[in-house]
Amino acid sequence: MSLAIALFLGALTWTLLEYCIHRWLGHDARFRPNVFAKEHIRHHSQGDYFAPTIKKAGAAVVALVLVTPPAILVAGTTLGASYAIGLVGFYVVYEILHRREHTSRGIGPYGRWARRHHFWHHFGDSSKNHGVTSPIWDLVFGTYQAPGVIVVPERLKMQWLTDPTTGDVHDDLRAWYELRRARRAAA
Repeated sequence: MSLAIALFLGALTWTLLEYCIHRWLGHDARFRPNVFAKEHIRHHSQGDYFAPTIKKAGAAVVALVLVTPPAILVAGTTLGASYAIGLVGFYVVYEILHRREHTSRGIGPYGRWARRHHFWHHFGDSSKNHGVTSPIWDLVFGTYQAPGVIVVPERLKMQWLTDPTTGDVHDDLRAWYELRRARRAAA
């Protein structure tokens, strides 16, 4: 096996862990309470909230410490370490992509696809689209759903979604997003 394959398998393993952690630890009441669910529920209810970077770095270190020894035992030092680096490295990619989905309009076809896929989970149906970086495991486990028009509650809107002067969804995003405005109390 080559180093590239070991890195790829590590990254692929992360996509499965990403799906499982998100679906079962984040959304399945049978597995709560847990540390991830607490942060995840806050992320869903506040939209722009992300767990502190120090917690995420700690998770990466713990994963590296837990995964590396058995990987080395199975595949040898070089390939085992490459597998572990692929897994933790793609976790870092996931964290960057997830934050970018919430904070930017999306760069290129993949960025725009990933953002819509993820926001369908947030605002369309939270029982669907648990994979943030890939739909692979949603397809395997039957939780994939193609996004329709995503209706975003005004209080959870992302800054990139609306024109700051009008407060309306940007013209080029209206085919994909709507804003559900808060009802104003009568004066």
